[in-house]
Order: sequence, then structure tokens, then C-alpha cells
Amino acid sequence: MPCAAAATAIYALMSLACAGAWSFNILLLCRFIQGIGVGGEMPVAATYISELSRARGRGRFFLLYEMIFPIGLMVTGQVGAVLVPLMGWQIMFLIGGIPGLLIALMLLRLPESPRWLIGKGRLAEAEAVVMRLEAASGKAGATAQGARAPATLPSQVPIPPRSRGRFGELLSPAYRSRTLIAWILWASAYLVANSLNNWLPTLYTTVYHLALPQALRAASMTNVAQVALVLLCAMVIDRTGRKYWLMGAFGSGAVLLGLLAFGGTQDVSWVIVLSTLSYGLIGSIAAVVYLYTPEIYPTRMRAIGTGVATSWLRIGSAIGPTLVGFMLGRGGVDSVFLMFAAVALVGLLAATRMIETRNLRLEEIAR
Repeated sequence: MPCAAAATAIYALMSLACAGAWSFNILLLCRFIQGIGVGGEMPVAATYISELSRARGRGRFFLLYEMIFPIGLMVTGQVGAVLVPLMGWQIMFLIGGIPGLLIALMLLRLPESPRWLIGKGRLAEAEAVVMRLEAASGKAGATAQGARAPATLPSQVPIPPRSRGRFGELLSPAYRSRTLIAWILWASAYLVANSLNNWLPTLYTTVYHLALPQALRAASMTNVAQVALVLLCAMVIDRTGRKYWLMGAFGSGAVLLGLLAFGGTQDVSWVIVLSTLSYGLIGSIAAVVYLYTPEIYPTRMRAIGTGVATSWLRIGSAIGPTLVGFMLGRGGVDSVFLMFAAVALVGLLAATRMIETRNLRLEEIAR
């Protein structure tokens, strides 16, 4: 976990630096470096949780963890609305930075993934971690006699070169299809979700002339919808499977966005309802791809595969606002929703080519 701790520390320190920034350029630089920390921590956390989860129920366990993100967005908006007028915008960076340093220290106390340790030939350490986990969960096998088992294993054994993951292997014949499909899922889901999240407040104020408080309340409903749908997804994902949830969410989202594109934008009430539901559906996909991507790779390349896939989150999020501006200039609001619907259909097509991973051990999936 040192990598996750280091990434979290970067995020936390840059958050504190943002609070003390004396110019816009310094704030921009600190935010850029802070983003590197966030981008480094998230794929490592997803990989770690996947490797510690048992096969049956892994989807529910992981998505309940993923709910922290939309809940955090929802709570942060309300906290900011109260504290920023009283204490200034810097308070939000302090709220993020100070706990972040404590979390970085806590991450250093977590055990390494046994799968990763085995891949490095550190068998005794892996067995010791398993014993700790069994003892913490109350497993009968975690006895005093069992606790001595790690001493019978070598601390280090030779490892073959194949146990070291390489970037090029992501596009090797064995994993090329999985990788390209995952990249399309990430790019399409986050292009739609983040573009909607960023654009809706402006849409409500500039096109529909809602007062700013009304517009912010309407836009905040998207996070409520995402929390509700991610919770529903967590409850059923190990029954429906990853593939069918993504197909259903992309397909339903495309239909709702298409309704907005073909006449649904005449009434702001319909825009609020349909865009909120669309965001909730596509937002649930954004959570499921964090579950799915670490599952499709072997341990030696799980972190690399997940980390590279999350870069398509950034690419989709960066391209989205540019496309929104271009489509607004060419065809108005309807064309923007049509573009979102088309991207969702691309995601649906990619989802039909996914492999199903529910209730399977990671070693079975990545053979």
C-alpha cells in the first residue's frame, strides 16, 4: 500500500497548498499536482479491494465501497453551501487536506495484497496476511498453531519473468479485446456523466433562466439519483452480472437522452427529470467499471490495466466540454443531448462484448 499512501499524501498536501495559494496560477498548478495524486490513488484502491474480496459477493462489497464517492459529492455540495459564505473557499481545501494526511498514515498500516505478495515470491508474508485476515474475521482455522505456518514457508522464492506486468501486454493478443472494450466503457461513461454534471447548472441558468439557487438544487439531484442507483446496483450486481447491468444502464440512458434530443427540451421540468435519471444510470456505470476492470486482468498486470483504463476517464472528461460547446454552436441544446445519446449507444455496443465476471475467482477470469 505504499503507492496508495504516497498518492493520498500528494493529494492532501496539494489540498493544503491550494488553501494557501496566493494567485490563480499557483492554485492551478497545485490543483494539477493534486489531480495526479487522485489519479494515482483510485486505481490502486480498486485493485487492492478486488484482490482482498471473495468471489461470491465481490460486486456488492466493491460497489458499497464505491458509493462513498457519490455520497461524498452530495455531502460536499451541502457543506460548501454552508461554510464557504462564512469562511471562504479555502475551507473546502482544508477539509479535504487535513483528513487526507491522516488517511495516508492509516494506509501504511494496511497489509499488502496476498495475491500481489505471492506474485512477488514473498510466500511467508502472504501467508501471514491471510492468517491475519482469518483471525480478524473469526475463521476457525486461525489458531495459534496455524499462526506459526508462515515460518515454514520461504520468505522469498524465485519468480519467473512473466510475473512482472508490462504495459505492452495490455494490447497483446490475449488481452487486447478486454482492454479496448474497457477503454471504450470508461471513455463513454465518463464523457456523458461528467459532461452532464458540469453542464447542467449552466444550462438551467442560461437557457431556462432559473435562479442560481434553483439551478444548483436541480443539478444536485443528479448526485442523489447516482447514490440511489449505485445502491440498487450493489444489491443486484452479483445476480444480473456486470455485463447485463452495463447494457441495461447504457441502453436506458441512451433512450432518456434521446427523448430529450427529440423534443424533450421544451419543458425545463422534463429536462430536470430525464437528465437526472440519465446521469444516475450512466453514473452507476462509472462505479461498475471500477469493479469490472481489475477483475479482467491477472495480478501481475491488474494495477497497470486499471491505471491505464482510468486515463480514459480523464480523456473523456476533457473531450466532453469541448464537444458540448461545439454541438451547442452547431445545433443547440437538442444536439448536445443527441450527442450524449450516441455516446451511450457506443458504450452499449462495447458492453455487449464484455466477458462476465460475477462470482468467479480472479484467477479463473484471468487465465
